[in-house]
Amino acid sequence: MPRKGENIYKRKDGRWEGRYIRDRINGKAKYGYVFARSYKEVKIKLTDAKTRLASNTSAVPVIASELLICSFSRASDEWIQANKSQWKESSTAKYINILNNHLLPEFGQRNITNIARTDIQSYISKLLTSSGRNNAGLAPKTVNSIISVMKNIFEFTAETKQCTLISFNGLNVKQPQKQMRILSQAEQSLLTEYLLKESSNTGIGIFLSLYTGLRVGEVCALKWEDISFRDNCIHVHKTMQRIQVKSNSDHKSEIIISAPKSAYSVRDVPIKLLLMLQERQNAPNTYFLTGKTTLYVEPRTMQNRFKSMIKKTGIAPANFHALRHTFATRCIELGFDIKSLSEILGHASVNITLNRYVHPSMELKQKNMNMLSDFISRQINRQI
Repeated sequence: MPRKGENIYKRKDGRWEGRYIRDRINGKAKYGYVFARSYKEVKIKLTDAKTRLASNTSAVPVIASELLICSFSRASDEWIQANKSQWKESSTAKYINILNNHLLPEFGQRNITNIARTDIQSYISKLLTSSGRNNAGLAPKTVNSIISVMKNIFEFTAETKQCTLISFNGLNVKQPQKQMRILSQAEQSLLTEYLLKESSNTGIGIFLSLYTGLRVGEVCALKWEDISFRDNCIHVHKTMQRIQVKSNSDHKSEIIISAPKSAYSVRDVPIKLLLMLQERQNAPNTYFLTGKTTLYVEPRTMQNRFKSMIKKTGIAPANFHALRHTFATRCIELGFDIKSLSEILGHASVNITLNRYVHPSMELKQKNMNMLSDFISRQINRQI
């Protein structure tokens, strides 16, 4: 709700927005906008904007002429330059990749003020039906990521240039609920038996993910100095990933090792597999999977080796991330406290753990139905 008597609102993103009339065309008001993190700050900005407008009749034409040469390409570049110091390297690479592969070829030379909602709607339809490999269309999740970048650029431009641009409310794609693959207890037993006989560090790395929930990038970045045999825990504070780079060389991507995806992912994971690990222990500054200081196993290689292993054991296809889902599900079946599990997994809230990573297995469903069956039998017996 606005403050009484003022065109000042608190937005859903937590910022304050102030609105003022900067021009009238054919009797219709054209509004300017200011934004700030507090009510007091936005009120000051709003007063300043009104003062400038009153003392400078050319204020509106200046804004208009500036926007006339503001192509989407220029706006996206300004957005990148203003924010990249706050982003992780992988995030910057992701946004630039989305711009170069999707948004700039479609909208790059267009005036950002002339891009309408209908243009975005048509573009979404194109992405879903005829873009991507073999022009077969992109997944809804990918399309939403593309539109999210575009939305951020529009909001940034509207704020910095104090202009009105289209709203992106409702401009997204409904994503179907994807059923995540988890290993059954029988499959987990088969894989565990195979991994215990496996002598490679890769096998132990897979075993570690299965019984701690570590992500593939976290396992690949793990060093022996991160494993504390005194405190019986693993300190997770790095992740490894391959990102696309814009380079004049033949290399289109590179491996980076950085902080995990969020502050919550930096965590200590208790572990009781110490005897198995102590037998393989190497120098503190060496990688867990190789025992070398400069040689590592990258996530893509780890995923391929995992797929090869489950194929050898006769387990149905699954990706590496299924290990993390399996770990979370087994923990729930064993009665883990959900808050503890959430912190072990490195989630920001227990809702993420419950909604994304906990999937009742058929065994658990059968167990619960058996409990219900026993209850029904007791109720019937009381009536006899």
